[in-house]
Amino acid sequence: MVLDLPFIWAGLIAIAVLAYVLLDGFDLGVGILFPFVRGEIYRDEMMNSVAPVWDGNETWLVLGGGGLLAVFPLAYAIIMPALYAPIIIMLLALIFRGVAFEFRWKTVRGQFLWDWAFAGGSIVATFAQGVALGALVQGIPVVDRAYAGGWWDWLTPFSVVTGVALVIGYGLLGATWLILKTEGHVQNGAYHIAFFFAPATLLMIAIVSAWTPFLNDVYLHRWLVWPQLALVVPVPAAVLGAGFLVWKGIKERRELMPFLAAQSLFVICFIGLGISFYPHIVPNSVTIWDAAAPDNSLAFLLVGAVVLIPLILAYTAYSYWVFRGKVNAVGGYH
Repeated sequence: MVLDLPFIWAGLIAIAVLAYVLLDGFDLGVGILFPFVRGEIYRDEMMNSVAPVWDGNETWLVLGGGGLLAVFPLAYAIIMPALYAPIIIMLLALIFRGVAFEFRWKTVRGQFLWDWAFAGGSIVATFAQGVALGALVQGIPVVDRAYAGGWWDWLTPFSVVTGVALVIGYGLLGATWLILKTEGHVQNGAYHIAFFFAPATLLMIAIVSAWTPFLNDVYLHRWLVWPQLALVVPVPAAVLGAGFLVWKGIKERRELMPFLAAQSLFVICFIGLGISFYPHIVPNSVTIWDAAAPDNSLAFLLVGAVVLIPLILAYTAYSYWVFRGKVNAVGGYH
């Protein structure tokens, strides 16, 4: 049996990107919510809830970006020039945010500056990710296997809306994470915030989903033309179901349900994105097979991935197990 290595690698990179969104999404969300919470002791508790895991969560971003370069070099060579600006902005914001984790605890007089670095880095990084996603979805002009657009093509009304949508969505993930990991004042505030962020997230999903099919004929045919319409109807139905579970969990003051339901919203939206893209890796321009490196290289890299990915999964699971339970302002878990 001959393995379809480009397809396998496309799946692995998609899983890495999804893992990054699910894991780093909630800790970016905690930073997004910083301006909504007053009191240093409560902000300490928020940061402590993600401090043991935030850097491990970003491993998946490295795996996804590095995998794209190694496995789909043509796609990398097209996408990077098109998205240089939002990607550089995202990386700089993540640096500021990462430094804030360390420096915030080293000063009292300047702590408010690092609070804003943490919050600002989280918001800017998330917005830049959403803008990059929107620019990718709306299409990248390609001529002779190279990017043929301009410096500002990534900045459009659609990409700005996707950026705002991701900020709101990550804010919901952050709120549901705090519901799960904290108690008392912070948890009560998280319930209140999630009550508003949940419908806002569903509204932004609806806006982006309604806009996407009209970006080009391929999307329109795949989502709104019969008989393909019958095949994709379960996706919006699943979004509504997950949204109901988020609302139900918040209203009934459950702890785990809102977090899992919010995560499932992102999984469902990611599946919808895959339906729109497949079989292209650069939408409507380059397929995963056209962009792939030679099979010998893919096979060699796959051997490494078979070893590396289980190790990443193992230490990720172990770290979450070690730091399970509720957190308090002084960093203790119980």
